[in-house]
Amino acid sequence: MTQSHDPAGSRNPRSFPYELRTFPSRLVDGKVPAEVVAWMQAVSLGFHGDTLTEELLAFYGAAEEADGRMVTGAYLSGTGAPARAWGENYPVATYAYHRKSLNVGAGTLLPVHQITAVTVRPSHRRRGLLRAMMDSDLSQAKAAGLSIAALTASEATIYGRFGFGVATHSNTVEVTVKGGLELILPAAAAQGMVEIADVLVVREIHHEIFAQVHVLSYGSIGRQDMYRQLASGQGKYGSIDPIKNIRAALHYNAAGVVDGYVTYKPTDEKHRSSVEIIDFLAVSDAAYLALWNYLGSLDLIDVILWDMAPVVDPLEWAMAAKRLYKRTATEDHLWLRILDTPGALAARQYTADGTITIHVGDPLGHASGIFRIEVVHGKATVTRCAEDGSVEPELNMGVSELSSLYLGTVSARTLQAAGRVRATDPAAVAVFDTLFAAPAPPHCLTNF
Repeated sequence: MTQSHDPAGSRNPRSFPYELRTFPSRLVDGKVPAEVVAWMQAVSLGFHGDTLTEELLAFYGAAEEADGRMVTGAYLSGTGAPARAWGENYPVATYAYHRKSLNVGAGTLLPVHQITAVTVRPSHRRRGLLRAMMDSDLSQAKAAGLSIAALTASEATIYGRFGFGVATHSNTVEVTVKGGLELILPAAAAQGMVEIADVLVVREIHHEIFAQVHVLSYGSIGRQDMYRQLASGQGKYGSIDPIKNIRAALHYNAAGVVDGYVTYKPTDEKHRSSVEIIDFLAVSDAAYLALWNYLGSLDLIDVILWDMAPVVDPLEWAMAAKRLYKRTATEDHLWLRILDTPGALAARQYTADGTITIHVGDPLGHASGIFRIEVVHGKATVTRCAEDGSVEPELNMGVSELSSLYLGTVSARTLQAAGRVRATDPAAVAVFDTLFAAPAPPHCLTNF
């Protein structure tokens, strides 16, 4: 997750009395090194968390080491901290990344650079810190061969200027189950079986089940090691205290193999009884509906709450009373940032063949240029064209727009209507949308 209020440094240029340092977040001889401790405490400050205990620091360190997380801090250099304030060993801004993969269709998992833990101390804003960290990191990611960066943002107005665009959304839903969950075709939710399990089982099987879901789910991005703790209620960012009232249900397919689970807990609401879903993974449609059918059978419960529901949810269309499925919020979720335009576009799945030429503007220079995209049998060949006036692009857009269009969560026609895509050929928008139509509604189940 990322957070920052730091505007572009060019708005209020000052000297830059900072040094950027990057190092791994890990344990050394079973302990968190002092520089990592100070960095973690700075992140907790930025997100208004508690001061971290030694136990929690070790918990974070082990999980982040498993992910290969690299962290960056911006430190005051040679100016000295005021008396009694945090010393120069504490960063005034933080930034981190780890690398997983993004499902770009047809089971292709594209390596992706995942950015997280971005903070700037309030007393050091408007100094260009965020831009310095972002510019350096994105340049290094591209040099390392990564074609896409990604983040999930706490604030929606920060990252567009760095070329990020919203690529998936998540829904918060309330499903009324008082009296049971009535489905149009009950048999669809009666395949296999669902049984209660100790929630610690989920911690053991999380990585295995998610790996199966990930390879099948268009728009899915890899999860960090901490998710096995989050999903099982055994720890979270800010606390290692287990959730006492968390429960788990597993789905078994016809062969008796676990192919999904849901973890959940009751919530405190005055006027109704409700259950909140903690994590929900299903490898098949049958497992998904069967686990929902189980949740709908819980006694003394009025509604089920979930804040990671897909935009297009099979459950809504399986229910006999569709109005009992209510969306209470829709938010931007996964943000992408293309770094290598030919590499990213060639990796993606396409459902139609055709050719189009686009111009991409990128203020940071990573993805800019004129590109001819030729799709044959669902695979794209992307050629960089000369920018000497000999090739006229049919569409013009920024890298933020292309990054939002990448998974097909929005159409070029919509962005044209929003003033964000310009066509030199009136027919080009329809051609682009045909080529970039999503093979399935993109859905991401990962926060980071």
